[in-house]
Amino acid sequence: MVVKTLFTSAEKLDEIVQEFGTPFHLYDERGIRETARRLHAAFPWVKGPDGKGFMNYFAVKALPNPHILDILREEGMGTDCSSDTELLLSKATNITGERIMFTSNNTPAEEFKLARSLGAIINIDDLMHLPFLEEHAGLPDILCFRYNPGPLAEGDNTIFDPPEETKYGHRHDQILEAYQTARDKGVRRFGLHTMIGSNKLNPNYFVRTAGLLFDLVGEVAEKTGVPIELVNIGGGIGIPYQPDQEAVDLDYVSRSIQQAYEEKIKARGLAPLQLVMENGRYVTGPQGILVTQVRHIMQKYKDFIGVDASIEDMKRHALYGAYHHITILGRESEPQEKLYTVVDSLCENNGRFATDRPLPTPTRGDILVVHDTGAHCYAMGGNYNGKRRSSELLLRENGDVTQIRKPETIDHLFATLHHAGVRCVLDSR
Repeated sequence: MVVKTLFTSAEKLDEIVQEFGTPFHLYDERGIRETARRLHAAFPWVKGPDGKGFMNYFAVKALPNPHILDILREEGMGTDCSSDTELLLSKATNITGERIMFTSNNTPAEEFKLARSLGAIINIDDLMHLPFLEEHAGLPDILCFRYNPGPLAEGDNTIFDPPEETKYGHRHDQILEAYQTARDKGVRRFGLHTMIGSNKLNPNYFVRTAGLLFDLVGEVAEKTGVPIELVNIGGGIGIPYQPDQEAVDLDYVSRSIQQAYEEKIKARGLAPLQLVMENGRYVTGPQGILVTQVRHIMQKYKDFIGVDASIEDMKRHALYGAYHHITILGRESEPQEKLYTVVDSLCENNGRFATDRPLPTPTRGDILVVHDTGAHCYAMGGNYNGKRRSSELLLRENGDVTQIRKPETIDHLFATLHHAGVRCVLDSR
């Protein structure tokens, strides 16, 4: 029997359902804090300029809720931002200065200005962005440049295109020019970044990425004389969505990267160098669940379970077939007798949470738990078909539950519509 454990008891979950109704996302504060501490503790050897240790810049796009950012700030994390909204969420939770890494692409002037005003580390994505930034916001003391290694990148990826097909980052020849130009314009401190994979479970991917960037640090120093003080090896640490998958061995990753650091950085006189990452999914992904209720059980050419959540609450399976384990609460040990496709009520045939999934026989009113929804789930939702996204709840360490985002209503959806008939409909309810 394939089982995934919950971070809370079935009894507690039933209490939450009775209080808040379904559907909702529930996040586990204790699990988020423990994961943040585990990630930071895995790299004790990192000592950058001024003694700066390892830092993870949490990818805000994974779970853009200020209550979550408050927790992560308390655990010593910064934020990885790619829009003005994410920058403002960081500011709202007292994350400013070099605790923000602003990595955007096709960036408007207003967002560069906002990043500069917050003192964020700006990570330049394209060679032409450098004069654009200088013109509209001025050049800061520190700049980071995003590198696209193209065919030099190793390994496969099921979410990103091959690096040479993506819109992100500088080619090898461009990044050398970027450092020279920025230095000549008065920039004095420099970082280097790449992000070429997502949801990776092979620990050697991160070791190879670090080694590739360490080699480039040496090349930049040799060919341009520019010293790099910070290397961001991106995020992408995957999580075991499927019960038989193994989590990434952080200790192995750290030891192996340290060895590469000793050989490629320290031995060449390029230390100290601060190592950072920008993981989102790893930090919060397993610490979230989507809780929904069985509305209908339907027999067509297939057997379908219809639930009250919408894929606008969790569309990863609908978008690219991503696997999320599903538990029928209280029936975990029952035989998985049939294949069921779990669907919403959207007028879209791809409105699915799982396709042909072996599950116990359900009944109306059963509670289904969709696992590992703490990242890139609520955040990717929308309002197609006029569906309203569910609430977000936080299970506190003391057992209390706080609603950290209200469920959307018709009023939220109609608020931006300037139409007399719509206003009459709302007023007449």
